[in-house]
Amino acid sequence: MDRNMDDLRYIRSTMERSTKFLSLSGISGVIAGLVALCGAYLAYLIMKGSFTLTGILLFDLFILATIVLVVACSAGIYFSARKAKKIGAKFWTQVTVQLIKDAGVPLVVGGLFSLILVYQGYFGMTASAMLIFYGIALINAGARTYRDIKILGACEIVLGLLAGVFIGNGLLLWAIGFGVLHIVYGIVMYMKYDAKSDKANG
Repeated sequence: MDRNMDDLRYIRSTMERSTKFLSLSGISGVIAGLVALCGAYLAYLIMKGSFTLTGILLFDLFILATIVLVVACSAGIYFSARKAKKIGAKFWTQVTVQLIKDAGVPLVVGGLFSLILVYQGYFGMTASAMLIFYGIALINAGARTYRDIKILGACEIVLGLLAGVFIGNGLLLWAIGFGVLHIVYGIVMYMKYDAKSDKANG
């Protein structure tokens, strides 16, 4: 009986690996959150006039956003690839490509829409747009990876809607969404999935 159960678990695990991206790392979520919080703090200083990179507000914020995005994505790729190696799975598969497509469309559209808002002078709505489109991207990606990511996506959308109502608190809600929620999500994901795989491979 126990052998049959083990066989069923193995079959289920093999099927999940072939249809879902299970290399998503909780550590990368924590790092992305910390990077976002640092970025939010620097953005606050830039908007206050206490810190500048180029002397032009919009250029400073654009450069800062680019740095935050690159560092967060790089950490995500590095730690997810490392996790894939640990659990004996391939990082770059057809599922990975599909996951990128599912999340990429709303992310690209959201990024372009945010730039349009800035161009038109609606600066207060950019945090709302970024959170909402990011939440949609996470929900889309949830079908290809851990279901828990859909919960994070829903929370991001709620924060985005609140940022649209309370425009003066956009940066704070952005920091909560991209910073605090990522840290909490990363810790939960690590304890729920990564720690188990670390023990199994230890």
